[in-house]
Amino acid sequence: MKFDLHTHHYRCGHADGTIEQYIQAGIEAGLHAIGISDHSPYFAHKDEQPFPKIAMARSELKNYVDEVLRLKAKYEGKIDVLLGMESDYFPDHVEVYRQAYAPYPFDYLIGSVHQTRGVSIFNKNRWKSLNAEQQIDEKRHYYELIAQSARTGLFHILGHIDAMKGYYPPFADIAADDAVEEALRVIAECGVAIEINTSGKMKDVGGWYPSDAMLERAYHYGVDVTFGSDSHVPSRVGDDWELVRQRLKEIGFKHWVYFKNKERITVAL
Repeated sequence: MKFDLHTHHYRCGHADGTIEQYIQAGIEAGLHAIGISDHSPYFAHKDEQPFPKIAMARSELKNYVDEVLRLKAKYEGKIDVLLGMESDYFPDHVEVYRQAYAPYPFDYLIGSVHQTRGVSIFNKNRWKSLNAEQQIDEKRHYYELIAQSARTGLFHILGHIDAMKGYYPPFADIAADDAVEEALRVIAECGVAIEINTSGKMKDVGGWYPSDAMLERAYHYGVDVTFGSDSHVPSRVGDDWELVRQRLKEIGFKHWVYFKNKERITVAL
């Protein structure tokens, strides 16, 4: 059973290709299931589309859902098309997002922390003026937000949980292991899965999210894992799937999961 739950398309403003092109790429890659999971609109912002290069407009949500459902029916029997969304996590707006999603038949929601203290996690300039103590505080804050996102009960999967290292590889070495451990403990307690996201290979860090060390701790706490390429071009659908499967087996995982109709489905590795 081969699946990829994290893909994007043109609506977010920074990915190439249509949803159908990602589905066709999934078929070519031998996937049995593909999740369409574009970036959520900024539901709590006063503007319709405040950041056109980051996320879709609010008015596009229904069009997005309708298109995925239409293609789900079109490709039935060839590949299982799953309706997902990569949702931003903003602590002050959880209920706004929950209400926005409620009318739609999502198979799953990925919760991702993309900003801390109003700054993108991928902005490496944020680290320039911080001393060692401040860097530790920043990393702790990031993992506190991740733990909070698990507690909301809104998300089935947490996205790229060490992606702050993407354009700042030294992030991985900042000494805040207790915050990481606590986040993983909470994720396990809440029954939320984490993804192995292979898009980190496209950034300065040059590797997957999360690190092997973090996956080992996730295994220790009994956290379920899933797979997402985080494709922003159709050619990356399913990227490194077999390598990830082998790595998880080496760490000790016996299975991984995907979600359909908000139900967790376990697949042997």
